[in-house]
Amino acid sequence: MLSVIVPALNEAENIAASLQALAPLRARGVEIVVVDGGSTDNTVEIARPLADQVVSAPRGRARQMNTGAAQARGDLLLFLHADCRLPAAADGVIVDGLNRARKTWGRFDVTLTGAHQLLRVVGAMMNLRSRLTGVATGDQGIFVTRSLFEAAGRYPDIALMEDIALTQKLKAFGRPLALRHRIVASGRRWEKHGVWRTIFLMWRLRFQYWLGADPNTLAERYVIHKL
Repeated sequence: MLSVIVPALNEAENIAASLQALAPLRARGVEIVVVDGGSTDNTVEIARPLADQVVSAPRGRARQMNTGAAQARGDLLLFLHADCRLPAAADGVIVDGLNRARKTWGRFDVTLTGAHQLLRVVGAMMNLRSRLTGVATGDQGIFVTRSLFEAAGRYPDIALMEDIALTQKLKAFGRPLALRHRIVASGRRWEKHGVWRTIFLMWRLRFQYWLGADPNTLAERYVIHKL
């Protein structure tokens, strides 16, 4: 059984469309779990009739996704950001791909949407970097068997770079299945804060993380950028 875990925080404007896009999967038996991190809008009320479970967790994607995984019933977990849309028949694509490749985790390619043409380049570079390094980001829809997720120690409880940290641990058990089927992810945060500015910020933060910087300090710098 596949469980899709969607962390959310103040997503009232988008959560209905996100969950409605998952309705065909839900009709085929896929479990949808929304994990709210303390929204102050009506995210929870909107999500409740469109998901199998809506649970609460302390704010922070790592904590929210670990809570969702603990509550989910599936033996295959897919972590999906609230502003991302899966490709058609994603459930079958994942299961068939893992079985064919004899792998236990993977991710999709991603396309970033938005008016700025550079977003297409950003998405292409994310996909290329992931293929070269075997590391994935949350926008790419990380999927993993429950047994491997537990063996890898779940998401580390850090404020930023939790997706990179998890996939680095998963790599110890084998490289990911890199599906060319594409998730469509919103470029809203890139455009809101400036595409070039966000590109340089994320490069700098990832480089500092690679050098061993404290993720909590990096998260503070990221928040300042958003302000």
